[in-house]
Amino acid sequence: MAVTETLRITPLAPALGAEIHDLDLSQELEPATVDALMAAWHRHIVLLFRNQDLDEAAQVAFAGRLGQVAERGRPSALRKEDAALNTTFTLVSNVRDEAGRLIGSLPEGEMWFHHDTCYTEVPHKGSFLYAIDVPDEGGDTMFTNMYAAYDGLPRETRDRLQGLSALQVYDYDRPLAQRIDVSGGLDGIRHFTHPAVITHPATGAKALYVNRLMTAAIDGLAEAESEALLAELFAAGERPDIIYQHCWRPGDLILWDNLCSTHARTHFEPSQRRLLRRCVIRGTRPQA
Repeated sequence: MAVTETLRITPLAPALGAEIHDLDLSQELEPATVDALMAAWHRHIVLLFRNQDLDEAAQVAFAGRLGQVAERGRPSALRKEDAALNTTFTLVSNVRDEAGRLIGSLPEGEMWFHHDTCYTEVPHKGSFLYAIDVPDEGGDTMFTNMYAAYDGLPRETRDRLQGLSALQVYDYDRPLAQRIDVSGGLDGIRHFTHPAVITHPATGAKALYVNRLMTAAIDGLAEAESEALLAELFAAGERPDIIYQHCWRPGDLILWDNLCSTHARTHFEPSQRRLLRRCVIRGTRPQA
């Protein structure tokens, strides 16, 4: 049976984020409801839905209403998920099976701010993360508004960024709170170059497209000059006033716009069980 809803929306933070109330995502949604969700998503960047009961099929079905569901980004040789798991999913988890093997990826510890899959030619547009088990404390996810990050830069910096591109890199085996050293070359490291400032295809607004974890350099600049500019941009993209920090509860589903936000994870005790299930939707190549 189709469900028609008048969305009840509560902002989560001044800069970004909104909770959508009283919507059961396991049910079919009317086109008008989907349109309202898309409008809310483009306005608020991050949407939260509490108290959801979603199996794999329901989560994929909901994501598919907002875009084309994509395969998870991690190469098959590096995946720890069971082969029976739908190939769109990543399990973000520190849980181990009876043999002591991790059942998912990104198991524990702090993770710096990043744009998902910015190191590919066509990054994912959005991510849908569903909480199953969460620690008693820690393991929060912080989201930033990268429109606001760009708008808050000094005009001289914004002018300087016109025409500049950033090298985005990711090595699946490196720490999640450490920049990668690319001075030895990029062999074996996934990477792609995108504009340092992009225009969102739906909103037409400009967003800063660099992040501390994955942006290695500004193309065309000497190393010292690149590092100095990146330090300024990283600080602009992590200002406390443009962050929403989410403390997870089981049954939470959050979707975020991967083009105009970054996200990070806070530390939690490794002894605490954490299991979240993520799927993604396709995007388009970012444009200056």
